Amino acid sequence: MKPTLSTQLGQQLHLTPQLLQSIRLLQLDGLQLEMEVRRALENNPLLELEDAQAEDADDAPAETVQLEVAAFDELPESSMWDVAGSSWNDGEDDRLQRVAAGESTDPQLRVLQALALELDERRLSVAAFWLEHCDDAGYLTAPRDELALLASARLDVDADTVEAVRQRLLAGDPAGLAAQDLRECLLAQLAALPGQVPGRPLARRILASDLDLLAGHDYARLAQAVGAEEADVREAVRLILSLQPRPGETLLPATEHAVIPDVVAWHADGQWRVALNPATTHRVTLNPMHERALSEAGDASPALRDMLQEARWLTRGLSMRYETLLRATRAIVEHQAAFLSRGEEAMAPLTLKEIAEEIGMHESTISRITTGKYLQTPRGTFELKHFFAVRLEGASVSGQAVKAMVRRLIESEPAARPLADEAIAALLARQGVNVARRTVAKYREQLDIAPARERRRQHKPLLARAG
Repeated sequence: MKPTLSTQLGQQLHLTPQLLQSIRLLQLDGLQLEMEVRRALENNPLLELEDAQAEDADDAPAETVQLEVAAFDELPESSMWDVAGSSWNDGEDDRLQRVAAGESTDPQLRVLQALALELDERRLSVAAFWLEHCDDAGYLTAPRDELALLASARLDVDADTVEAVRQRLLAGDPAGLAAQDLRECLLAQLAALPGQVPGRPLARRILASDLDLLAGHDYARLAQAVGAEEADVREAVRLILSLQPRPGETLLPATEHAVIPDVVAWHADGQWRVALNPATTHRVTLNPMHERALSEAGDASPALRDMLQEARWLTRGLSMRYETLLRATRAIVEHQAAFLSRGEEAMAPLTLKEIAEEIGMHESTISRITTGKYLQTPRGTFELKHFFAVRLEGASVSGQAVKAMVRRLIESEPAARPLADEAIAALLARQGVNVARRTVAKYREQLDIAPARERRRQHKPLLARAG
């Protein structure tokens, strides 16, 4: 071949070291941040921990702790925050949206990083859309056709491509992500099993039949329904039970250390207050004498100047992290004040986009700062992600709230007359929450509660013994 020269125009994302460090600091959890600060203090003599005035932290009066928190609670607006043309946010093009998050604890980002090796940018955006509309278990949070139309309109992609990307997620690792329901999830996992799998064809037929028979382990009726021997049905059911009905949970990182809250919320003087936890808020500063001397010295070595620049980046990056965390948490607490006061049934619908728009940032920034960060409240300690609740279709309440209502109704039902899913749906309708029977069944299954007939069967032996 004859060699030729050609020119090509294109856009490329250039990331400054400062932006990369800011992104990394946003997504670190409390333990990772502590290790990062320790490493910086060991390697850079220009850095030092700001005097906490409390070597006896256990004996410090409450006022000292409040003042220490208040110093961060009143951080000034950063000059880098929303200035067009800055390295942080260039107008409406938030560069954080287009940066892979490295070793992020966000499971969606890890899936997308794996897919980025085979999908182009447009299809990767479709994959991100599907994952965004999955719950923690990995199931779609709205009807597939409705989401497909929304994705086509929002991303300007044809419907076939949108569905093809969802099928790729279904067949991916873990298999079953973005499934419409349990049946589709398990069928996708069956198809993804490698090699020859004994019982797979029969397992498919069982899943395509009445799932209530499967849930009730009614092998005789199952065998009759699929036209197979009962022994073969039992083997196929064992294969089905080996699958993962909640594939999304396999992506969640295991927590091997005690959770230390990053933020604290409490109720005082008729309002909710929010402050950073001093135990996880590492206040690192530059030694002012060294900084002044290096700034004034014209013959300082390049290594020392690099240390000075890195020290400045770290202190600014930490300030951005703390300010973002505090602003996002304040907005979340304001939206979910009813939950903090009354519990799960008062959980309001809330999305990353709503918080992002409220505090003037991008959804990806809010996703990073709420992943792996915990809020301590009088009701317990929760990951900030817990407060984002999907709005139930056709209702003004969140799915979490309805799930809590279903749990309450079942817990208070007469033991001898358990409520069927239809009855629960009717009781919810009287409270102004209109949901379908299948929605009640879905939440009941997520709560790991058996159907009414099985609860009745479990209760009968107790009655017999009592008699």
